[in-house]
Amino acid sequence: MGIWKRLFGKPKTLLTENDPMKKFLIVGLGNIGAEYAETRHNIGFKVLDQLAKKEDLSFATQKLGDLTTFKIKGRTALLLKPSTYMNRSGKAIKFWLDKEKIPMENLLVITDDINLPFGTIRIKGKGSDGGHNGLKDTQLFLNTTKYNRFRFGVGADFSQGRQVDYVLGAWNPEEEAAIPERLERASEVIKSFMLAGMARTMNQYNNT
Repeated sequence: MGIWKRLFGKPKTLLTENDPMKKFLIVGLGNIGAEYAETRHNIGFKVLDQLAKKEDLSFATQKLGDLTTFKIKGRTALLLKPSTYMNRSGKAIKFWLDKEKIPMENLLVITDDINLPFGTIRIKGKGSDGGHNGLKDTQLFLNTTKYNRFRFGVGADFSQGRQVDYVLGAWNPEEEAAIPERLERASEVIKSFMLAGMARTMNQYNNT
């Protein structure tokens, strides 16, 4: 019975906070598997991994992703790395948003962006998917373009027709050397979003 329940029972909620405005869902987009781990497309995973490492958090595999919780000054975030692959990210986001009864305004989706120079931070409260398949699927499942997204620039140093190879490729040596500082900055963005709100975070961190 115990095994059956673990396999087919409904997953329990992970956040104990009762006040919905103090609950957050921070999602890093990426693809599961070792072959994708160090690619540009997986910067969303890397940002959450950096925060988890700094705060001594451990991810556990749950329904539709790897998750952990992060608490700061009376606020709690569910950190989610979807296991659905990039093109189906919206399914995991919608599931955990509903499961934990987290307000839409407390959702932050972290993704790579070829339209921004490497390392550039751009935070917005709404907008188009910009051709990004992860954001396309998120928009489809949430049925809105009005959700917070944190775009991390990866540049566009590729020739025509080579976009897929580029985003699924590894960082060049210069980028790799700069990544640690950029990831640390990205961790600060998450904390600011939770504590100071979207408007102040945009003003402080956009294009830095």
